[in-house]
Amino acid sequence: MRFDNPEDIIELTPKWEGDRFDNGRPRVPDHILQRLEKVALEEAWGVCWSNDYKYQFQDGWTVYPSGKNLVGRAVTGVMVPRRPDLHDYLLEYGHEQEGRVGFFNSWVIETLQKDDVMVIDMFEKIFQGTYSGGNLTNAVAQRTGRGQVLWCGIRDVQQVNDTPNCVTFCRGNDPTGIGDVTLVGINTPCRIGKAICMPGDVVLGTMAGVLFIPPHLAEDVVERAERTQLREIFQFQRIHEGVYNSHQMDSKWSEEIEADFKAWRKTSTPPEYQHLVFEEDAEDQTTSDEAGTLL
Repeated sequence: MRFDNPEDIIELTPKWEGDRFDNGRPRVPDHILQRLEKVALEEAWGVCWSNDYKYQFQDGWTVYPSGKNLVGRAVTGVMVPRRPDLHDYLLEYGHEQEGRVGFFNSWVIETLQKDDVMVIDMFEKIFQGTYSGGNLTNAVAQRTGRGQVLWCGIRDVQQVNDTPNCVTFCRGNDPTGIGDVTLVGINTPCRIGKAICMPGDVVLGTMAGVLFIPPHLAEDVVERAERTQLREIFQFQRIHEGVYNSHQMDSKWSEEIEADFKAWRKTSTPPEYQHLVFEEDAEDQTTSDEAGTLL
């Protein structure tokens, strides 16, 4: 076997057609991550659900610092309860065959890069299930500037909470150190409660919970979310202006409202949404170009 095996990662993520890291992990572009920082979890969830990805969300987290959001590319690690023969073999294998140092939990951290989020499945263990404390959380922060999602516990709560440039989602805390666990996979599929996370998924963590967005859906998520946000800007403005009432805005829009929205977009679209292309606008441009050609 190999930890963090490029051939396995590529085979397990066949729908991704973009850039990849050297280990084969999908590399969703930076600008998509930046745009996702403004996306509500429910908006992103809707795209996953409509594409039949129904097991991507998990709630019920403790978050440090409280109220902070988290976005980044997933690096996964899977740990199981310690079985002596497997444990001893894999620890020796990692040290001697792959040149890894320290205990299992540091192995995943050493693979992290900028804008990654470490996602660890440690079967919700908290007593002796403290994957990160103050030192390792600072290492995660230094490498990623993002954070960690731990289906297990932490220790050194105050230090974790105060670590700059790092958001931690975990299941609890305990003063014990990590123990009686074995790492069986790096960048393999992992189960986080009722959700599944794959290497290269985009992690979206908010006060609502954590959503793992398949990389090939990430751009669709931001496009749909931004279109929804633009419509909401328009409808809130028109309600405050007294042009339409809340019932009109909250129901299926009439042809009159749709036409008003279309005209509004041409003059009032905020700069951060001007990259959006609406199908009807493209059709209008095509019709205009064809008319110009005929003239």
